[in-house]
Amino acid sequence: MIKYYTRACNFYYGSLSKKLVKTKNALPLCGDKRISFNQIEIFSKNKKKVTSKIINIKKINFLPKSIKTKVVKDIKKITLKRKFFNKKNHFLMGILNMTPDSFSDGGKFNLKKKAIKRIDEMIKSGADIIDIGGESTRPGSKIILSEIEWKRVEMVIKKFKKQFSRTLLSIDTRKSLVMRNSIKYNVDIINDVSCFKFDRESIKTIKNKNLWKVVHHMQGTPQTMQIDPKYQHVLLDIYDFFEKEVAKLKKDKFQDKIILDPGIGFGKNLKHNLMILNKISIFHSLGFPILIGTSRKRFINQISKNFDTKERLGGTLSSVLFSLSQGINIFRVHNVKEIKQGILVFETLINR
Repeated sequence: MIKYYTRACNFYYGSLSKKLVKTKNALPLCGDKRISFNQIEIFSKNKKKVTSKIINIKKINFLPKSIKTKVVKDIKKITLKRKFFNKKNHFLMGILNMTPDSFSDGGKFNLKKKAIKRIDEMIKSGADIIDIGGESTRPGSKIILSEIEWKRVEMVIKKFKKQFSRTLLSIDTRKSLVMRNSIKYNVDIINDVSCFKFDRESIKTIKNKNLWKVVHHMQGTPQTMQIDPKYQHVLLDIYDFFEKEVAKLKKDKFQDKIILDPGIGFGKNLKHNLMILNKISIFHSLGFPILIGTSRKRFINQISKNFDTKERLGGTLSSVLFSLSQGINIFRVHNVKEIKQGILVFETLINR
């Protein structure tokens, strides 16, 4: 059986975009008239064979009925306004690793005073969300006990909403105990890199809770994910994964509160990461907000080689702006102020 996928492409921005949408020569991306598209790439997958073609949106009616039905359904989701973006067109998720061994900032903020100071700095620098983690999930990292992980983040989680009530709180954890305890203190987002598979109690813990849930893709585990990762077609394999995991949440009262994260660097090599980023707009046809975390990732080093830097700020910003140009709106980053500055300048330039 042949399966079809739809990717929005050939984007327009600012006043030109609004004009094209008004004259029906382009369609708004995620309900935002400031970014639109007038072409789609249609992928077809028949077992292991994948082909694609790009057509103008005005030619959709000339497609065979079986393809047209799927494309029209996808476009409705692509053009749908995202609930998460009612007031803003981009969100920055500041990273707070309260661990001794995270890949780039382990040990820097694992004390309460330092952590609170760092949170305050990130919020003042433009962070809309703070993502707090007490366990490293870098390649080759070791699993720690739930009790130890909770102890690392406990005091900051308990104080967070009292001190930073207007900022969204995300807990980066694979453990149901940490999720359950965080929910008691009004956490807004559960960010589990295992997509609720590491701990069997995780799904029960979040079920029927009014929380945003990150559906995150990872091949393997942090211990195994970078050992020769393989895909039939990384873009479509991740799409199928998202589709399957979202379907599992359909019985959940708050199943629409979903964010998709393709998991850059989690069980992917350079080729995989570049394909995801290059055509990341394919995931808009699933109808949910999309989050990416490219900050300081290894693929930047693999591209820049002799021009690598400790914080990889240039590569991070480039990947963020490229993704923003495809309608991605949530970015998990370390260097909040610099990324915020880059986005503000970029948006000003393209939206004129």
